Amino acid sequence: MKRLSILSLTLSPIVLLASCGSGYSTGSDTGEAASTPAPVEPTETAFEITERGTFNQPWASAFVPGTDMLVITEKPGTMKFLDTASGRLGTITGVPMVDYGGQGGLGEVAFLESEAGSDPSNRTIYLSWAEAGDGDTRGAVVGRGELVCEQTDECSIEGMEVIWRQAPKVTGRGHYSHRIAFSPDERYMFVASGDRQKQDPAQDRSNTLGTIVRLNLDGTAAAGNPYGDEIWSWGHRNILGMDFDSEGRLWEVEHGPAGGDELNLVTRGANYGWPARSYGDNYNGTPIPDHTADDGFTKPVITWTPVIAPGNMIFYDGDLFPNWKGDAVISALKPKELVRISFDGENATEVGRYSMDNRIRSVIEGPDGALWVLEDGEGGRLLELRPG
Repeated sequence: MKRLSILSLTLSPIVLLASCGSGYSTGSDTGEAASTPAPVEPTETAFEITERGTFNQPWASAFVPGTDMLVITEKPGTMKFLDTASGRLGTITGVPMVDYGGQGGLGEVAFLESEAGSDPSNRTIYLSWAEAGDGDTRGAVVGRGELVCEQTDECSIEGMEVIWRQAPKVTGRGHYSHRIAFSPDERYMFVASGDRQKQDPAQDRSNTLGTIVRLNLDGTAAAGNPYGDEIWSWGHRNILGMDFDSEGRLWEVEHGPAGGDELNLVTRGANYGWPARSYGDNYNGTPIPDHTADDGFTKPVITWTPVIAPGNMIFYDGDLFPNWKGDAVISALKPKELVRISFDGENATEVGRYSMDNRIRSVIEGPDGALWVLEDGEGGRLLELRPG
């Protein structure tokens, strides 16, 4: 165990708000860059950090509701669990075959909070992963099965079946997104479906690339979706964080191109503009038009240039960090930080950055309010963060 004092970075008031600028910016309802927020005073936050193991390219984690058991997915297609109370580490078998490579492999893991009081040795488990198709194509899928834990050091997934497929399958190995979020009443499952680096399909509602889909818990299309059978919102690029706030609003954070990472409030039928609009540029340097007041697209609430490269996002609801309650915490890959966002209704402001040693793939909240952080890459550490 070690104690680490982490300085929350000051947000400089001197930034450029254009898509090719540097620093931090916010979007506005007018479609123009908002005025720069007042600088945030730096605050020193001491975390007591405990290393709880290393994993092979960890991608996501989730606590089995009502228990101290943390389940971790590893992108090459393996899964582990950690009993955080005893320190017991085990393997999960029965993991589906994944198409591993690039950004693809095993992805999200999710459980139903409503099962917190049921038998902890047998729980419904949801997974997402990249699935191979015909002719060097692939796409994201979501599966549902039962997590059965009847041995000390091993659990198994039984009856796993694919309940949703991204359509169409395409070539390439990027921008799967495949994050899962359940509505607070657990009636619906929202799945982020990335544009697969194909761009234009995100403006075509005849497919699900570049969308968020709204499904029943069995993967069928939910009634009342605005477009096609499944689409809830569209015009997205690569969503890697998605969560509901305490008011039941769905928010997402997605990767922009060269600049222009976005925090968006997700609303029914909204088109977020990709690739017709972005506060970033194409990787080859050619510009993408910024949002304008009359462009007809829904504007981001916050944009970042330079990018933060989000890994995931949660809303913090615990008591260990009382000043963070209701804030969003984003794992940032590129700057190797945790980024904290404060909200005032449908407005949001970045209020802190907390430097870490390595790229951060994921952050989640534990049962008692501790933060559980996964580093990115081979040998990525699992870190437990508590107040210092």
